[in-house]
Amino acid sequence: MAVTDDAISKIKQMIQQGELRPGDRLPPEQELSERLGLSRSSMREAVKALEAMRILDVRRGDGTYVTSLQPSLLLEAMSFVLDFHESHAVLEVFEVRRIVEPASAALAARRATPEHIAAMREHLTQVDPETPSDELVSHDVEFHRMIASATGNDYLVSLLETISSQTARARVWRALTQEGSVPRTLHEHERILDALAAGDAELARAAMVVHIAGVDHWLQRAAEREAEALAEG
Repeated sequence: MAVTDDAISKIKQMIQQGELRPGDRLPPEQELSERLGLSRSSMREAVKALEAMRILDVRRGDGTYVTSLQPSLLLEAMSFVLDFHESHAVLEVFEVRRIVEPASAALAARRATPEHIAAMREHLTQVDPETPSDELVSHDVEFHRMIASATGNDYLVSLLETISSQTARARVWRALTQEGSVPRTLHEHERILDALAAGDAELARAAMVVHIAGVDHWLQRAAEREAEALAEG
């Protein structure tokens, strides 16, 4: 289990056991990290992840609070990966994404204009390995939209935007909790763009398959870990 995952799990446990209740303010970062035996950097990443999931509310200059949701809703939100796994909802969406997005990349490789390629290249320069994880997801969503737009098929653009909206939550969670996700994603984007620029449809398709598979595999592993943790608890 990644260090950040461990930090999230420990904060989740504090909520489950009633040590932290809705509306409570978290102890200072140093105190909480020492109490849980975690580094301050891991604690910060965990807090960012839980803020993205609306479990924690970070108030600048004031502190970090557990949201005012009912405890049952908090716990439901915390176990969303398991819920998705059991219902197959998100896994089914990713299955469709694995079919449609590689085809979109292949079509874009055949139809993208030099202007499309230049715009995507400029977009990639706006992020680097130090980019915050939540910003990376916004970058990722826009990059995929640009690829779809380069196909010239408006219906495909609309379809992929719908799919993207249904997978955003899982993508944010992965970006915040999986070590090395930012540089990995940037490298995969560069490979996809290079294939598009070369007009190589099959290479673009293959590069997109690899890219999509990363979050899909992570989601399945995360669901399995959550299921094991619940079975042990």
